[in-house]
Amino acid sequence: MSDTSVNGGPQPQDGAPLLNGLAQYTRDLSFENPNAPRSLTPQEKAPQISIQVNVGAQQLSETDFEVELKLEGNAKVDNDTLFAFDLTYCGIFRTQNIPAEDLHPVIMIECPRLLFPFARQIVADAVRGGGFPPLYVDPIDFAALYRERAEQFAEAPAQAQ
Repeated sequence: MSDTSVNGGPQPQDGAPLLNGLAQYTRDLSFENPNAPRSLTPQEKAPQISIQVNVGAQQLSETDFEVELKLEGNAKVDNDTLFAFDLTYCGIFRTQNIPAEDLHPVIMIECPRLLFPFARQIVADAVRGGGFPPLYVDPIDFAALYRERAEQFAEAPAQAQ
């Protein structure tokens, strides 16, 4: 007989680290097409697309964390906005047997990596629903983003002195 959890997922064997996704959901989604229908006509110039990514986490219990992936972006031609979007996509994750020194990177790298494909599809569908070709956000290196943010925080106290 095999060991399984209540939700059918695997149980850690011999203290092996385990990360389970318990739920994922859209917390907030906004799409704007402020210049429609004028913005839907073919453009002479390629739009400039800008995307910002933020990751946040909140501990819910000893083993459970809510991870928030926020994608904000817009497309502009000159100073005219074609469209803008703002998505906050979240997941609840349970950790087991993950060493304390590895927990923060797992939460801030692996969890958003698991959420990203779903958030990417929501953005593509929203942009397509707004009358434009779907915008498929390029893959994000969450490990590099994590290192970049860690370096910024390390430099901040030094600059404050």
